[in-house]
Amino acid sequence: MKKQTTPDSNGVRKFGMLDKLAYAAGDFGCNMSFALKGTVQTFWLVYMMMETGMLSILLLLVQIWDAVNDPLIGSIIDNDKRKYKMGKFKTYIFVGACGLLVAGAAVFLPFPKASVLVKAILFVLGYIVWDACYTIANVPYGSMLSLITEDSGERAQLSTWRSIGSMFGNIVPMIILPMLIWQKVTYDGTGSYHTNPVTGEAYKIGDPVLDPLTGKQFETLLGERVFWAALIMGVFGFIAFIFMIKKITIRVDENTVKTNEGGGKINIVSSFGKFMKNRPAVGATIAAMGMFLGMQSATTANTIMFATYFNKASMSGVVQMIGFLPMVLFLPFIKKLVNKYGKKEASVAGTLVSVVGGVIMMIFPMVENRDTALIVYLAGLVAFGIGMGVYTCVSWAMMADAIDYNEWKFNTREEGTVYSLHSFFRKLAQGVGPSIVLAIMGVLGYQSELGTIGQSFETSHNMCWLVAGLYLFSAVVQFIGIAFVYNLDKKTLAQMNADLEAKHSKETVTE
Repeated sequence: MKKQTTPDSNGVRKFGMLDKLAYAAGDFGCNMSFALKGTVQTFWLVYMMMETGMLSILLLLVQIWDAVNDPLIGSIIDNDKRKYKMGKFKTYIFVGACGLLVAGAAVFLPFPKASVLVKAILFVLGYIVWDACYTIANVPYGSMLSLITEDSGERAQLSTWRSIGSMFGNIVPMIILPMLIWQKVTYDGTGSYHTNPVTGEAYKIGDPVLDPLTGKQFETLLGERVFWAALIMGVFGFIAFIFMIKKITIRVDENTVKTNEGGGKINIVSSFGKFMKNRPAVGATIAAMGMFLGMQSATTANTIMFATYFNKASMSGVVQMIGFLPMVLFLPFIKKLVNKYGKKEASVAGTLVSVVGGVIMMIFPMVENRDTALIVYLAGLVAFGIGMGVYTCVSWAMMADAIDYNEWKFNTREEGTVYSLHSFFRKLAQGVGPSIVLAIMGVLGYQSELGTIGQSFETSHNMCWLVAGLYLFSAVVQFIGIAFVYNLDKKTLAQMNADLEAKHSKETVTE
């Protein structure tokens, strides 16, 4: 016999674990695609051997379009008043999920011997297709949080479970993907290295090829495997999206929510102006931009560092996972922490710990022994991850509160537009950050035609300084955004929620 669920006062299923699991599955689906972003630069830099300056320019161009695309999609969703069988938000998510089945692999077409022009066309077209599908799924997914429940505590729980979905969606590819796509180099009679630097003897066919600088075996990227891995991840992502669509419940009638006072079309220029006056939205966006400009932008330099300085590119995912695991420590306690201290207050304390982690990271490039340097790097990474734990768990709930702040201050409710403007700046950072990092890598001596074999000691050591500096920069910017710009402390948030509850109750009585 099918288990019966007790409906709430509005006649729909009460908010519960199924909603949290389903919402987590949605971000797992998003991150089955998003987790490939860091691999894009590595694939085109190492396997396709595109010059750093060219890749930097192309990446910046497609990411600027990516950022512009988000507010457009958000505006379309806000202005779409048609009735859909699955509901407006779920329908858009389904369309995007269908596209992401194959779009994630479109940017990894393996043609390393193609001309520079053909490579540029493949990169731009593949990225645009992928980005369009991701945006169509991700923008309504993020906006949907404020429609699942109006309760602040339940929204915080959804944000936490979204973070869980995001973590698993990132960790699985982070650990497994490098092991699949990086391979130890053995001697096949070709290449520039023919003599073992340790023994001084000539290599025989099948012998490990050792880095003369470290005495450890070189690793090389298997580009064809990246393409197939992206296809498989697309399938897993689609399954997760379908689970979310079928199981999650929207408790606010999305077709009656006023996205603009008077029911008219949203003025994107006016919405942008209001967004810039929305301090919680701006503060949360600065923090997110700091994360992407620093930590996320370090992905390519980090991979190159592990491949050339530590000769452990295949294990780079495991090392990175060690930095992410501390974030999980906060999951069982996040509700208590938020209730006792507030989202802003707890996040500020966390970002200070991340700053300490960034400072520790600045020490590891000065350690001569590479095994010891790796331990120091890990210590900084763990501290950084501990500090990031609280903010990661509540970041999306902070944006949901920022959406409410928009209604509180400006008497308009623009879920799609506020969220997508936030996403605009996030994605702008995602584009500008990696582009700048790629350009810096070129200045620091990285030569694409050498791949991961043949880079100089100075170049590999410079990657260490670059990675450490990016993590410290990330932590500092996050601290500034949350501590000095985001103004919804515990007391102000309680007042805002009370005022909005009174307003909504009055509107209900009037109707």
